[in-house]
Amino acid sequence: MKNKLSRRDFVKNTVALPSLTLIGELPAAQVPPREAIFTPIDLDPHFNVAAPFPITSGSQGLWGIPFKLRSERQAGMILLGTAPVSIAIEQKASYVCVCHFCAPGRQPTGAQEQVGEKLAEYVLVYADGSEQRVPIRRRFEIQEPSGPWGQLPFAARPHRKDIPRRLENPLPSGLDWGDLQTEVGVEGPRGPTAWVCALANPHPDRAIRALRLESDGRGEVSVCGITLGHDTEYPLRHVRLSQFRITLPVSNSESAERWQVTVDLGIVGRTYLLPEFSGQEWVNATRPGLGEPSRPALLPAYLYAEVTASPAATLALEDRETKQKYEFPLRRAYLGERVEARVGQSRIELIHSHKTWVHVKLLDADGKPAPARVRFLTPEGRYLPPYGHRSEVNSGFFQDYGADLKLGGANYAYVDGTFQVELPVGEVYVEATRGFDYEPLRQKLHVAEGQRELTLAMRRTANLRAQGWVTSDTHVHFLSPHTALLEARAEGLNLIHLLASQWGDLFTNVGDYTGQPVVSADGEAMVYVATENRQHLLGHLGLLGYRGDQPIQPFTTSGPNESYLGDPAWTSLAEWAEACRQRDGLAISVHFPNPSCEIPADIVLNKLDAVELRYDGGFDALSIRDWYKYLNCGYRLPAVGGTDKMSAGRAVGGLRTYANLGQEPFSVDAWTRAVRRGNTFSSTGALLFFRVEGKAPGQEIALGAGEATLEVEVEAQSFVPLHHLEVVLNGRVVARADDRAGARTLRLRESVKASGPSWLAARCSSAPETRDYTGWPYLVAAHTSPVYCIVRGQTQFAPEAAAYFLTLIDGGLVWLDTLATRPEPQRLARIRQVFLEARAKLHERSQGHGHA
Repeated sequence: MKNKLSRRDFVKNTVALPSLTLIGELPAAQVPPREAIFTPIDLDPHFNVAAPFPITSGSQGLWGIPFKLRSERQAGMILLGTAPVSIAIEQKASYVCVCHFCAPGRQPTGAQEQVGEKLAEYVLVYADGSEQRVPIRRRFEIQEPSGPWGQLPFAARPHRKDIPRRLENPLPSGLDWGDLQTEVGVEGPRGPTAWVCALANPHPDRAIRALRLESDGRGEVSVCGITLGHDTEYPLRHVRLSQFRITLPVSNSESAERWQVTVDLGIVGRTYLLPEFSGQEWVNATRPGLGEPSRPALLPAYLYAEVTASPAATLALEDRETKQKYEFPLRRAYLGERVEARVGQSRIELIHSHKTWVHVKLLDADGKPAPARVRFLTPEGRYLPPYGHRSEVNSGFFQDYGADLKLGGANYAYVDGTFQVELPVGEVYVEATRGFDYEPLRQKLHVAEGQRELTLAMRRTANLRAQGWVTSDTHVHFLSPHTALLEARAEGLNLIHLLASQWGDLFTNVGDYTGQPVVSADGEAMVYVATENRQHLLGHLGLLGYRGDQPIQPFTTSGPNESYLGDPAWTSLAEWAEACRQRDGLAISVHFPNPSCEIPADIVLNKLDAVELRYDGGFDALSIRDWYKYLNCGYRLPAVGGTDKMSAGRAVGGLRTYANLGQEPFSVDAWTRAVRRGNTFSSTGALLFFRVEGKAPGQEIALGAGEATLEVEVEAQSFVPLHHLEVVLNGRVVARADDRAGARTLRLRESVKASGPSWLAARCSSAPETRDYTGWPYLVAAHTSPVYCIVRGQTQFAPEAAAYFLTLIDGGLVWLDTLATRPEPQRLARIRQVFLEARAKLHERSQGHGHA
């Protein structure tokens, strides 16, 4: 038998589907009661074989269409044979909805090349005796239960409905983590599929006496259910995703979980409550760019729901506590009406029905496209992502490492300066940030109907690059190098150190290592893939900017929670640091001082070049206190800053290093040399400049034997208010300037007394009580590296600090001798020697300063 249809047969047998109906074009028809929209047909008398798989899909039927499917007593399916099957109808209908499937194709290649093959005809027999034959064609109205990917039918949906998922949902059996990130799934268990199609009746005004099912007798078509549709809307087509605001019948301080939103002929995507949002207060906020707190919507008046549905659908809101249900016909809501619930005090309204795609340009101070971190908000405070970015950002560890960011309750997208975003017509709010040299932009916009272009200009408040400064994040994980480059440019960073490493049996960014930087077109931003080499008790090192064809290995040692089970203590941190220096790299203690057992030994042995400061507890944090101890013992350790970014919940450069290159052209090597010289400051938002007798951090001032008076000059600038500016001498505050109200610029010029070997540095901060105002994970602060005061024939030493270091070193030796999984004896002895040598040097220094 030939399986091809002629063009004439194809045209003659095709039943045209109604044209697409858009929001704003719906007919103002009277909404029929729910029971009048569909009439399921009882097929029990006609079922003749057992269904090969279950297709029941909950109380709402299939895609919201109620079918009367098999009962426990019936076989459950009509297999069409040689004799037609006639089913009594005796009523009018706009559509005949059928749940059915066909057998696989008979040719060796299967059904893929048999597309359009007519397998049956469903005949509408009218009361006046006339008939309308509807062809049932493979991959049009019907398809086989299991077929190859990409072979979906053109006019039928699978019986399993699309459903939303949430990022925090548990992983059901058989679902991969990656599948969950799409936030879209399919209801019910996986398995064979039946197909639901809606056949248009070209004569809906005529009563249908019967539906006759005919095939050629090969038994290829099976029918599971038939339902009549009486609404004029095509029941399987949905209006695009729309936002509805539901007035809650009662306000509460709980989450959206109290309310269940369902829709019969469609899908409910996200439902959410929004905290109170005042656009004007948001625009005028004093701390833009730092995110916003994650806070619940207390006593909310509204629940918001994203819905894609047929205009004939009914949306239902159920209060899970009282079991009260509120129903809303969507047709009138799609027309722009506020629709009251059929029963109860609640209403629903469509918001932002008019939208337009806008091409946005963000311009820098030179009028060029400016990479930036941006967010758009509706008047309700809902985030609108640029195209290519997520609406919901996953901030879990190693879970979302695209160009998105979530700071507290605020979502952002990283863009390269030109992008597209679909915005609602009317009032919209925008925020854009570009590092610490630019004023964060916050504006209220009015988007016009049909608007296609939007230009936003950012204002530069400082130009540190022109003064020889470069800024870097010493500690970033998981991003691809090119995504990291985009984020670097958007956050005003010149250099990101993207650190490959190991986490148990997981290795990250190892394939990205080349020994060469990825560089922006203008040469002003670079990403250098290096390594974080880690041991869970001895310490973590950032090995930055080193050369060579291979990364420094092993990445981690000694088992969980860094390397894999049973891994020996292969090497010391000192060996890693030496290998890095031999390859012209920089060895730093990352997230200093933890872990800390070998860090003191490496500092005593001059193996480390800098430390990564943190301000999690302000200037009383362990990171700062321990740094001061080392400085007070005469060890010179420049301050650097790195975020340890491992999720979309932390911004690259949120904690960063500023290093002054002087007249040297920017390169990774030049940055490394600048850090070693020590003219640096570490910052989470402030720009800090410090001079002692005209000397910059890292430089020396020679003192005589007595007390000296030194002139200090400090200036701090910030895009958010600062409250404190201080000069510290050997860790003690010796000069300060405070502003209780907060100021964008603080200055200090004062004389301070110093004697003997010592060091001075400057620091500034916002008030600690403002830290939790936003999602920024740091106190807004900055700290310079020291200026060193030297006295001929003397060295700086602090016996209490030295005793503290010795205790940590002894702890490392105890661990090596007890808990450590041992390598071969020669390696173990080499690691122990690092601790023994450092302990001996510290004892020698203590004795030289008159301490036993």
